[in-house]
Amino acid sequence: MNWERRLYLAAHPVAYPLLRGLARRGPVVRVPGVGVVVNDAAVARGVLMDGETFRKDGPGSPGELWTPVLGPSVLLNMEGEAHRALRRRLTDLFTPAYADELCGRVLAAPLDRLRDRLASGAPVDLVDAARVLAGAVISEVIGLDLAAEGEFRRLFERGERIVAMVSLRTRRLSPAQIRRARAVLDPLGDAAAKSYAAGDETTVMGRMRTLGLSADEARGAAGAFFLTGTETVATFVPRVVALLADSGRLAGAPADGFLDRAIDEAMRVTTPTPVMLRSVHRAAEIGGAPVRPGDRILIATHNCCRALGPFDPDRPHPPELRRLWFGAGPHFCIGYPLAMAQIRRVVRTVLDATPLRIVERSAARGVLIPTYRHLSVRSEARRRGDGAGAGVVTLVRRGRSAESGADTTFEERTP
Repeated sequence: MNWERRLYLAAHPVAYPLLRGLARRGPVVRVPGVGVVVNDAAVARGVLMDGETFRKDGPGSPGELWTPVLGPSVLLNMEGEAHRALRRRLTDLFTPAYADELCGRVLAAPLDRLRDRLASGAPVDLVDAARVLAGAVISEVIGLDLAAEGEFRRLFERGERIVAMVSLRTRRLSPAQIRRARAVLDPLGDAAAKSYAAGDETTVMGRMRTLGLSADEARGAAGAFFLTGTETVATFVPRVVALLADSGRLAGAPADGFLDRAIDEAMRVTTPTPVMLRSVHRAAEIGGAPVRPGDRILIATHNCCRALGPFDPDRPHPPELRRLWFGAGPHFCIGYPLAMAQIRRVVRTVLDATPLRIVERSAARGVLIPTYRHLSVRSEARRRGDGAGAGVVTLVRRGRSAESGADTTFEERTP
């Protein structure tokens, strides 16, 4: 059993086998009590592109889940002209240039500390490191005045407590869950509102004010970014490093082209959004199957993505699959540039420390997004001298196979 499957089974021991079993039933499957399940990337993209027929604000949709927590106007629970108007105002919020500048500024010191720990040759838990780094970025986005690693770690844990309330089967939160979520989010909203009122255009909240968002819209957006962006980035970083290690593709500082291909391919395999929900607004067909108003559509993004095969950064993605894990059409993730800017900087810092050895890993349980509980790595560059990394890196497995959980060592061999 490979490690990605192990992570999914640890997170969703019942739902994941059922989800993968549905992939063998065809591109579109009606499942009593669940809804209409879409397993085909082209069909899924068609659903996501049609925001008039398939909506996020009806019964069984994300809006039903998150509106009681985030409010009525946070993009992920909106449709129609109101959604288009808010989306237009947010279009220039996270431009690639601004996202890269923000991450470069915020992550400079934390990444220096990570680089030093790796260079020392001591084991480094990439799960903890990724959480701290994600917490640093979201702290800046919201407008919190945090600086210490412990503060960033606690901020991440607060979001994790909310997301942990949700499973692949959750349709809505209970009143008690809503109260617990509000207890976490309300203070963050207060900080976002304060940053918004200050109007500093170098801050994300200040930019929202300049772009014409109301204080309530900015506050809701801050909560949505906190819930949807932080855990996605933090859970992904250890998984992409593990995929590169287990596939024998972990070589020293790769060229930008390979890094982006490897990240995209790892996103496909890990599928940070394993399912997406929509509610049918008007009668239509999906892949030849009729659907009726009120039907719940469950896009099995993981099934759509995994149909392409195992991890292979050299294989191009077909058009219908391109970044499907971030959505498509009117709801394509507006935070995509920010997520990618974070991931590129963190993964490059880790890869600069190769050759690496995975010394410990275990799967997390009771989480929505499958992830590692621990993934500790050790750089062997120091003990091999300054010349390490100049040659060809080949994979040497010691003891049991990497799939069994044994340590994996990467040794450099010059041509």
